[in-house]
Amino acid sequence: MSQVLFVGAGPGDPELITVKGLKALQAADVVVHAGSLVNPELLSHLKPGAEVHDSAPLTLEEVVAIIAGAVAAGRKVVRLHTGDPSLYGAIQEQMEALDALGISYEVIPGVTAAFAAAASLRQELTLPGVSQTLVLTRLEGRTPVPETESLERIATIGGTVCLYLSVGMMEEVAERLLSGGIFTEQTPVAVVSRATWPDERTVEGTLGDIAEKVRGAGIGRQAMIVVGEALSARSRGVPERSKLYDPEFGHGYRKS
Repeated sequence: MSQVLFVGAGPGDPELITVKGLKALQAADVVVHAGSLVNPELLSHLKPGAEVHDSAPLTLEEVVAIIAGAVAAGRKVVRLHTGDPSLYGAIQEQMEALDALGISYEVIPGVTAAFAAAASLRQELTLPGVSQTLVLTRLEGRTPVPETESLERIATIGGTVCLYLSVGMMEEVAERLLSGGIFTEQTPVAVVSRATWPDERTVEGTLGDIAEKVRGAGIGRQAMIVVGEALSARSRGVPERSKLYDPEFGHGYRKS
């Protein structure tokens, strides 16, 4: 295993880190963690004497210097990211910097907030006859979004949409999703704030009223927005069963 491991810490609940990720954390000599987002309880698993750095006030160059210094000293490093490192984790630039230094690394995935929100809602996001497409996206803020991926264009697809880093612009999210001609003011929406944390909150509504409800709840950050008809399937009844467990559907492991 490489000296440097990028590890997904999961969405908040410290028990939602993977077994492999936890073992890496326990073996680490140096940990650089996203202090503003990663549950500090995870740091209780570190071995005595492990060196800890909060990356929140650091620049890319400072993070890479810490990692490179630890590697030069023969120490094991864990770069601990919230959720799954591959989603809005800014790990690509870190990996490219390590490539330039000839430092090898591995990535251990984690549970992302979209799936934590689905679990909290007790809702499958892909249902036969309702939605077979899941889009993970965000509204542009200080970080731009390519024009080809604008929310108006995504809104023409339908399916289930999960938006990160966008709850502070809820009115604009609703307006732009409605512009696609697929979603309507009656399309169900759920906003899950701090999914799996002790202070988790959920606000449910429709594209027509969710902005007002979120504003009334005082939710302005660290929330997942889930949009789509899959959210109403339980109350309306699932239109069709999955083929996976249908007694009339045979496959390599079961005769029809």
